[in-house]
Amino acid sequence: MSWEFSVLVVANVTAGSDELLDALRKRSEENSCHFTLLVPAHGQDARERLEAALERMRGAGLEHVSGQVGDQDPVVAVMEAWDPMKFDEILVSTLPTGSSRWLEANLPRRLEKLTSVPVRHVISTPKVEVQTSPAPKHETHGVLSPLAAAFTRR
Repeated sequence: MSWEFSVLVVANVTAGSDELLDALRKRSEENSCHFTLLVPAHGQDARERLEAALERMRGAGLEHVSGQVGDQDPVVAVMEAWDPMKFDEILVSTLPTGSSRWLEANLPRRLEKLTSVPVRHVISTPKVEVQTSPAPKHETHGVLSPLAAAFTRR
């Protein structure tokens, strides 16, 4: 019987991303792994995102996956779920630099210090459909456009 590593995967809006799925596949090729997806959020959207991500992972051939929704604060969520007897490492999926609050808070490094286990970091893009509509038309008033709102009657 071979050793199965247990990996805590922390992701929210990137939980269903291609980049995260690729990272999990690569990790499972290194060793047999059980992945636990932790979504630090609340509400029905978080549960739906969790279920969709788990379904996608299983559909990609990752058989040993489970998940849970945690506290909105990712550090609190991880510390509530953390059990050093259960998990061997952590994988954090974030948005790219500049749009990630988790990176601004240095989440991967903080979790590594708090748990004393290796933390892998994946930069992902969320799996969302963007709906666009045409921009509203505005009257132009030449160089006085910024002041137009002050003089427009409603």
